[in-house]
Amino acid sequence: MTMSIGQESTEKRTEQHVEINRIPLAKHVKAAMEIYFQDLEGHMPSDLYRMVVNEIEKPLLESVMKQVRGNQSRAAEILGLNRSTLRKKLQLHNLS
Repeated sequence: MTMSIGQESTEKRTEQHVEINRIPLAKHVKAAMEIYFQDLEGHMPSDLYRMVVNEIEKPLLESVMKQVRGNQSRAAEILGLNRSTLRKKLQLHNLS
């Protein structure tokens, strides 16, 4: 069976996507933090916890909201949050 260029590139993207998904999120975070500290070149960060949570929270909310097609009740259930907390977080990240 022959594949067109578009089919071949779609298949490769799918394979790459599967490979990325097999790496645990914690390893991605650890690698990103190591790069972050290297980039600081010995300087000490401040309020690091808040910065990391803010960096992770927005894409998390975006992904979940996309998955549930904007249904805040379902998103809140998936995230383990109550709906009012979810709404506040969506507003905070300009996602409402």
